[in-house]
Amino acid sequence: MSRVLVARLDGAGDVLLAGPAVRAVAFGRRPDGGAPNDVVVLCGPDGESAALLLPGTSEVYSWSCPWIVKPAPGVDGRHLETLAAFVRDSRIDEAVILTSFHQSPLPLALLLRLAGVDRITAASTDYAGSLLDVRLRPGEDFPEDQPEAERALGIAAAAGFRLPPGDDGRLRVKDYPDVRPLVGDEPYVVVHPGAAAPSRAWPPLHHAAAVELLEGAGHRVVVTGGSGETGLTATVAGPSALDLGGRTDLRTLAGVLAGAEALVTGNTGPAHLAAAVGTPVACLFSPVVPAVRWAPYGVPLEILGDQSAPCRLSRATECPVAGHPCLSSVAPEQLVDAVERLISGVPSLSTRRKVRNP
Repeated sequence: MSRVLVARLDGAGDVLLAGPAVRAVAFGRRPDGGAPNDVVVLCGPDGESAALLLPGTSEVYSWSCPWIVKPAPGVDGRHLETLAAFVRDSRIDEAVILTSFHQSPLPLALLLRLAGVDRITAASTDYAGSLLDVRLRPGEDFPEDQPEAERALGIAAAAGFRLPPGDDGRLRVKDYPDVRPLVGDEPYVVVHPGAAAPSRAWPPLHHAAAVELLEGAGHRVVVTGGSGETGLTATVAGPSALDLGGRTDLRTLAGVLAGAEALVTGNTGPAHLAAAVGTPVACLFSPVVPAVRWAPYGVPLEILGDQSAPCRLSRATECPVAGHPCLSSVAPEQLVDAVERLISGVPSLSTRRKVRNP
């Protein structure tokens, strides 16, 4: 049995999208018949709670990466040695570095190589020299416009790790609780109005109006949000929706989403968590990043928002266009119609993504 490190140094949503690749490394078989199923997930602080939910994970190590985390920690020998010492002490044999198109795996590859990792696989636009044993060239060895989960599976496959028979490649999480004592037994729709970046958020009053319309259409609504979003969730929930703002950690939120008929949210971590528990998503998707890569994966899906707006592909965290038209142009009535289609099972042009095993 080998010890394999799978690195995804971003937030919770990014780590959830790496889940199928983690399973490929943990449970898949190499062509030589080996079964390297002892997987250490290296993540950032914001991704740790998600990494702990991934099937196939033996251990999780959180490290604030100076070229990924915002605000970035300073680069000093002690901080870098913390990671190197963990890798050496963990007797890591091999590493698979998962990145998005705008990230380089090479700084981490250098640290891992100096810490004694013998074999490293990653995708790199830049020449990698001896830093990588297996290098995929984005745009040459695989297309960039593909779902992030499939990009990660492709990197794992290049290292020799493929999903085992019977694994459909969808997102998954484990060990989430029964939350009926929290949400009750009646059907409900979840509305998660928060987003890590303002450019990805639908206006709060649009959310509040949609909640009223959903309730008027006979749906029970549960509003979720983090501990710093209680004012937002109270506004959105209004007098009659169940406000769970600040009352759910990621594991509990997985249970809440698993019991929902549908989720309403933006391009944020809970969208991917919903996909991991098989819940349909009405996604208010700002085109600052491409939906083909970042939309919820492998579940019934409705994408709302002007995907050709001027902010398209800008990667902006603050909306660069006055009035935030890509999302503010979506009427609450349109959102409610999308939820109704998801619940009734009526397909739309943006509903299902194909899942493939590279």
